[in-house]
Amino acid sequence: MILRSLSILNYKNIEAADLELSPKVNCFIGNNGEGKTNLLDAVYFLSFCHSASSTVDSLSIRHDADFFMIEGSFQDDVTSQELTINAGMKRGHKKIFRKNGKAYTRLSEHIGLIPLIIVSPGDVVLITGGSEDRRRFLDIGISQYDNGYINHLNRYNRALQSRNALLKMAENGGEVDMSVMELWEEEMARSGEELYKRRKAFVEEIIPIFSRIYRRISNEKEEVSLQYVSHCSRGSLLEVIQRDRAKDFAVGYSLHGVHRDDLEMLIGGYPMKREASQGQSKTFVIALRLALFELLKQHSSTPILLLDDIFDKLDADRVEHIVSIVAGEDYGQIFITDTNREHLDRILSTADTDYRLYHVRQGKFLIHNA
Repeated sequence: MILRSLSILNYKNIEAADLELSPKVNCFIGNNGEGKTNLLDAVYFLSFCHSASSTVDSLSIRHDADFFMIEGSFQDDVTSQELTINAGMKRGHKKIFRKNGKAYTRLSEHIGLIPLIIVSPGDVVLITGGSEDRRRFLDIGISQYDNGYINHLNRYNRALQSRNALLKMAENGGEVDMSVMELWEEEMARSGEELYKRRKAFVEEIIPIFSRIYRRISNEKEEVSLQYVSHCSRGSLLEVIQRDRAKDFAVGYSLHGVHRDDLEMLIGGYPMKREASQGQSKTFVIALRLALFELLKQHSSTPILLLDDIFDKLDADRVEHIVSIVAGEDYGQIFITDTNREHLDRILSTADTDYRLYHVRQGKFLIHNA
């Protein structure tokens, strides 16, 4: 997928911007806080219908403004089909999201239309954060090529919330209709096992790609691995849920199910969170995101790749290997931000392809070349 042009009004610190973009490499250089990341976030919004940093849409409206608007003109790199995506919101109103001028009935219908991968400093939360961050990685990755995944996830979450409401009622002394409890448990099991099947297949597919990319970036200095952990691996999810129902009544919420799934991240057989250096952790999450890029490309059109200030805390060798990967012919349109012009110059000299370079200051974008 290629973003041909982008128009922005009142998005975060960007008052107004109209950019004609390179189909290959787009670089944005400037100091921290000038608006580079906000530009990438606007592109992310057009793909996922929300900001990468918050699901509260009103927080994306520029201070002292009453609305924001983003418009992107895209071209599918496989079919050459052109489409226009509009997103906007007024304070106190719901956001509006349109494809070729027509509003969506459900925003979930849009997910996957604009495949996109973002690599950012915040990705380290995949290692340092809780299991919910790693499940989000699975969910976002799979939903971009599996149209039914979000529906199963929504059904599972609705059943989970309803079951938890009954458990909380019982904890507070209320009387629970067990026939209703069983209905929600059956829905959790049905949808949960569908999610498990898709997550398991996804992890099995991404592991060899991830391992290859990590070895290349690290020059084979470390041995890393991924392992998917789920209650579903114990057998029938319905049996697992119902077997420990008494414990759930005691604590007031559901202890078992795919909402507890995790993705173990290991280095040398030990948890990354405990053993890895900053450089190793950053290498790990970059390799994981680039592996997701390759996987999505196999399943759909080439994703847009957003690289937000990714070279900090990496030694020169690792930077060199990352540059050689993303500058290769396998990658399509790339957006790169950095405070260091040297990093961008190395990428541009290696890529030897069409590019645009913008200097960013106070939410304004000055092109350095056409």
